[in-house]
Amino acid sequence: MQQKTFLTVAAAIALVVGAVAVLFPAAMLASKGTVPSAAADVWMREVGVLLVCIGVIAGLVRSHADSPTMRVLMLGNLLVQLGLLATEVLGYAHGVITLLSGLVPNAVLHLVLAAGFAYYWRRANWPTAAAVRHRQQEGV
Repeated sequence: MQQKTFLTVAAAIALVVGAVAVLFPAAMLASKGTVPSAAADVWMREVGVLLVCIGVIAGLVRSHADSPTMRVLMLGNLLVQLGLLATEVLGYAHGVITLLSGLVPNAVLHLVLAAGFAYYWRRANWPTAAAVRHRQQEGV
């Protein structure tokens, strides 16, 4: 899969999940088997806003070439996915998320997206043959 395609898919997922979290926080919480509350709704909306922002950023940079900034963006998104995965697994382990159906699909999604962001982050760190030649010519 091309990096542009991956970022397009990741952006779409973030935008959809974020919009649902903002617009329907109680439904999102109920799907996980949690007890909805006013406080939980606020935090769900906050996470939703952040996901929408991540989706917008991924969508806007999806056509950008490799750069140090793109590598940082990939690393940041990798950390987001790993952090969300850990949070959900811990939530299930502590009985906050009570439905396995509220954990497994998200866990799989976080793992797949984390693997994609890790791949493109690592791949971006590999110098191309042209970059190696340029460094050799410059004496770097």
